Amino acid sequence: MALYESLPLEDGAQISTVRFIAFDQLGHDSKIIRSIDKASDLLLFVESDENLRGKRWHIQRLFFLISSARHFSRELAAAGYRVLYLRSESFSAALAKVDAALPNSMKVAMEPASFRLHRTLLDHGYRLLENDLFLTAKEEFKEWAASKKSLLMENFYRAQRIRLNILMDGDQPLGGTWNLDHDNRLPPPKNHIWPEYLRHERDEIDGEVIKELRAAYPNLWGDDPDQSWATTRSGALRQLEHFLAHHLKDFGPLEDAMPRAEESWQVHHSLLSPYLNNGLLHPREVIDRAIARFEEGDIPLSSIEGFVRQIIGWREYVYGIYWLFGEEYRKENRLRATRELLPLFHEPKRTKMACVNDIVSSVEKRAWVHHIPRLMVLSNLALLTGIDPEEFLDWMSEVFIDAYDWVMVPNVIGMGVHADGGRMMTKPYAAGGAYISRMSNHCKGCVFDPKTRSETDSCPFTTLYWDFLDRHREEFSKNHRIAQQVRGLDRLKDLDQLRERAREVLSRLSDGTL
Repeated sequence: MALYESLPLEDGAQISTVRFIAFDQLGHDSKIIRSIDKASDLLLFVESDENLRGKRWHIQRLFFLISSARHFSRELAAAGYRVLYLRSESFSAALAKVDAALPNSMKVAMEPASFRLHRTLLDHGYRLLENDLFLTAKEEFKEWAASKKSLLMENFYRAQRIRLNILMDGDQPLGGTWNLDHDNRLPPPKNHIWPEYLRHERDEIDGEVIKELRAAYPNLWGDDPDQSWATTRSGALRQLEHFLAHHLKDFGPLEDAMPRAEESWQVHHSLLSPYLNNGLLHPREVIDRAIARFEEGDIPLSSIEGFVRQIIGWREYVYGIYWLFGEEYRKENRLRATRELLPLFHEPKRTKMACVNDIVSSVEKRAWVHHIPRLMVLSNLALLTGIDPEEFLDWMSEVFIDAYDWVMVPNVIGMGVHADGGRMMTKPYAAGGAYISRMSNHCKGCVFDPKTRSETDSCPFTTLYWDFLDRHREEFSKNHRIAQQVRGLDRLKDLDQLRERAREVLSRLSDGTL
């Protein structure tokens, strides 16, 4: 096995090309792997201590990243590739060591999916190849965006369906409708039988990584990894087939439902985002398998369309927005939000809000909840309370297993907390307790009432929703998508009491006593 963990290389072989592999580029069939010369090329992996220290990472986030990379590097070495896996204080330090040891070798890398690593690789003279782990190149997205007055995801998604010829009937969408989202908004059904979870056995590499992380980084957050997540391509493929066999049929109608985690933490979601985002699965193969399953005849169009939209629409759109808006986009704060992160985001028992307690506890257990709790509970709470966008962005990036810079910056800054003033989404995704009551079963038994807004037991989401509109009345009164709700403030007879209740709610949430 040609796996090295230090320089110089033990066999003294000449290296013509060093090919850097990032931890989110673990694609077995990527261009950078396909074009390698086993006899003279070196595949370089870097585990950077600088990236691991200084933040309160979820242990399962780091475990997944590192264990997947170690498995992948060892599989490549076993297949006859020359692999160097360096553990270093930083990416720059590791690349400098390689530069010094192999000064005459060409340096090549797949274009990284973050601004920071992109800059680092260029600084060390790496030639960047197109990132082929997405279906839409950055330049393709820029061309699409340049031709549009507004960057509506729906328009991008329809263009993707046509360009990629997915779920099309000639030049028309299959079934005559582009988007079946209106069919996919059912709340958690009563007495629903949820499929058993797929479990992934831990191996020696997994155990080694968990032990090292706990020893080296005492500030990590969250429960130790269980059997929820695979760290190999074979495990990722098993997860794909499990979803297609047991969940795709019911995925669509229930994709927005938020049952309590004790009933189902997966609902009917695929759990494929970690593997898509680190390269173990390619979006093309996932779509092809899903379409093949749909063509067997027992999958409703609403389910396959909703799943396809998430991958070729939303995922590719977010990646394009990240590069289009640039490196400074993460600093946007148009709503002038400055509140510090609430204690409940790391200590869910610091709130009696049933939905928040359950969802943050679920994140603590396995570093994941699906997109609706992320948007309509966690991000909604950050929006309504006015948490500093970068601080909330850091938390989201640290605790979710599928988080990468390109994923979280647009999802948080553009969608979750509307910090960009509408550059990405035309309205803030603000909601009161009524939405959570409708789409979840958390409110039953909760100490707070989602139907009132200014009482001592009013749901904080309901109180803060109206207070948020009141605080930003001037700027939102001109937004056609939310102006009607803003005008509703004029009909509130208890607005003064609501403001007083909101001050109390905000103070106690910041203290961790609500």
